[in-house]
Amino acid sequence: MTADNPLNDRLDDDDYPAYSMGRAAEMLGATPAFLRALGEARLITPLRSEGGHRRYSRYQLRIAARARELVDKGTPIEAACRIVILEDQLEEAQRLNAAYRRAADESADRVGSGSV
Repeated sequence: MTADNPLNDRLDDDDYPAYSMGRAAEMLGATPAFLRALGEARLITPLRSEGGHRRYSRYQLRIAARARELVDKGTPIEAACRIVILEDQLEEAQRLNAAYRRAADESADRVGSGSV
């Protein structure tokens, strides 16, 4: 196999739906019903295979694992899903904020050095 093999790209892709429901549940130490509940709560939306079976990506499994940790600590599944969603939104907002700050600092540096 070469480095530019499409299979390598899929194996490295966090969003590639590589895992069946059964395998995903096994990896999480959860039940398929737990994964379906996460889908019903709209925390994760698995892709469907040509046969209509749910398929999960590594990214979705990480999200599901975060929800599983909260549920294992006694948080109701709906609340756990909401917490994970809010955590992700906060993380994204902080990432954007940092990018805006960097851009503003770079712009101020250019103005201050007279290279505008």
